[in-house]
Amino acid sequence: MFFRGTFEHALDAKHRLTIPAKFRAALAGGVVLAASSETTEEAPRSIAIWTPDAYDAYTQAALSGISPLSPKARDLKRFFFNYSHDTELDSANRVMIPPKLMQYAGLDKEVVVTGSGECLEVFDRGRYDAYSEDVLIRVPEIAASLGDTT
Repeated sequence: MFFRGTFEHALDAKHRLTIPAKFRAALAGGVVLAASSETTEEAPRSIAIWTPDAYDAYTQAALSGISPLSPKARDLKRFFFNYSHDTELDSANRVMIPPKLMQYAGLDKEVVVTGSGECLEVFDRGRYDAYSEDVLIRVPEIAASLGDTT
């Protein structure tokens, strides 16, 4: 399943997020909440919501071919596994975001849940709105640069 769309939500007092209805069946077998690794300084940090199988495939792909003895590989492995949590949907189709992940992404009450293909991402609403406006302006430049081999 691919996750698509943008949804505005609010976290409750216990930092629980209600999963959008269209994704509940896909996440019924379990959820991995993980810090999303950002590749640019402009991108706001977010929390990714994965199925366990998809997160395992993602981390294996990212770590494959890297020497396990490399200090950078250890750092990356620690990031993937220290900042991820296995959980499941509760009876009200919510997940509780742990304090460490709340702090990492700078989340407060107002959030945006976005489909990002293989996972969902949860952003602080204000930070996401500013980032989204910037990306919409830069899409032609981004698309053109992906074909540039220099």
